[in-house]
Amino acid sequence: MKTSFSRRNVLKSGLAAMGGIALAPHLSLGAFSHSSFPLDSENRLYYSPLMREYMLDERPNVPAMIARLNANENPYGPPESARKAVAESVSGGNRYSWKELATLVDMLAKKEGVTKEHIMMGPGSSDLLEKVAIVLFAKGGNIVSADPTYMSLIRVAEAVGATWKAIPCKSDWTHDLKAMEAAIDSNTKMVYICNPNNPVGSIMAANELMDFCSRVSAKVPIFIDEAYLELAEGDTASMVSLLAQKKNVIIARTFSKIMGMAGLRVGYAVAQPEFLSKIEKITRGGMGICHTSVLGAIASLQDKEFQAMTKRLNTQCKNYLYQELSSLGYSYIPSYTNFVIFPIKMEGKTFLSKMASKGVMVRSFDILNKPYCRVSIGTMAEMEYFVTSLKELA
Repeated sequence: MKTSFSRRNVLKSGLAAMGGIALAPHLSLGAFSHSSFPLDSENRLYYSPLMREYMLDERPNVPAMIARLNANENPYGPPESARKAVAESVSGGNRYSWKELATLVDMLAKKEGVTKEHIMMGPGSSDLLEKVAIVLFAKGGNIVSADPTYMSLIRVAEAVGATWKAIPCKSDWTHDLKAMEAAIDSNTKMVYICNPNNPVGSIMAANELMDFCSRVSAKVPIFIDEAYLELAEGDTASMVSLLAQKKNVIIARTFSKIMGMAGLRVGYAVAQPEFLSKIEKITRGGMGICHTSVLGAIASLQDKEFQAMTKRLNTQCKNYLYQELSSLGYSYIPSYTNFVIFPIKMEGKTFLSKMASKGVMVRSFDILNKPYCRVSIGTMAEMEYFVTSLKELA
């Protein structure tokens, strides 16, 4: 059973005014390490105009975590090829890895069909999102994006002086590209599109998004975050082909998802060289990636068998979850990622607490005053345990 929401409720939702200040544990790294985050009157993290996130007051005291399904990690990684490469590269950790990094860049340029000048490396794609935000919005301006969406770039843009034009998703949870285009004004410095979109899992029709990016990039840069695209089934397409047409688009990719290297921190951006030169004024890109991660990334990139296995098992476990959710009477948003979000039948913090007591870690959001669970796709054993735990809550 699929779920949708009514955009008519956006202005009538009565979202609570922001109150107290607290630090969200899962946001306490990177650009957010010294930041505090506002909570609403119900102690929910202010995520966006349409969303709040439920937080536990303290870490749950459970014997063991049985299913870690809250961070959209690849449960099968890193691939054996990368593990071996990392282990063998440790002895070279006293040296800078410029040569090896150049090899990785060449490989990525070939994969994406661009020159090496179109590639910028970073310790995860989120680092590059944040660096772009710092450079583009240092003197203010506004950023246009969907709501809900992934907030890393937007939060940093706001922190350095930008305003955010949050455009509600359509009833099928996809980006409202027409409304986003209409929101662009003389102060707009970027449009951000997360595709597939985190945290809802939706994807844009490839031809529709291609047309939008081709046209609108003549007005402002378009940043397309494709962290989850390689996991998506069906008729999908990267926007990287627009670079050959000299379009001003920036595409972010990561080794954290299909490559299974979230903890090893490798990502990259593909963009016009003149755009990347602006970002390189404040960072040397690959300088933040350690030697072992570079060698692991080279191995992972070549391991097509592991990537195919990850995609196959992710789809298999997701379909199992769909069937179980439907049989239990839960609706869900069809996902093109390695997570699924669905409305739940109890208050979000209570849900988190009950799941944590069973050794299951998930995320819980409030969208238009309705609680949702976002569960990452783990192994089949983890998904079966999650479903069993969900049944026990009923």
